[in-house]
Amino acid sequence: MSQNMVISIIKDAVQTGLLVAAPILIVSVVVGLIISIFQATTQIQEQTLTFVPKLIAVAVIGLIAGSWMLQQIIAFTQRIFTYIAHITQ
Repeated sequence: MSQNMVISIIKDAVQTGLLVAAPILIVSVVVGLIISIFQATTQIQEQTLTFVPKLIAVAVIGLIAGSWMLQQIIAFTQRIFTYIAHITQ
């Protein structure tokens, strides 16, 4: 196993992790920003007002993008198994 192969595996793992986490993180940040602007405008400082919409938005994105995320993880796993097969040869 060469150093270049290890670097490419780590790069692929980080890239896949960011790609899979991105939809949920982006939606959570956008919903949080919208709720923060709403709270600053109306001066309502209720904790559940920030938690519940984020939870619902993340759940909806999980349902919508869940199959795509699973496909990305499966593809990464298959690539890792291919790397393992090439190491033993």
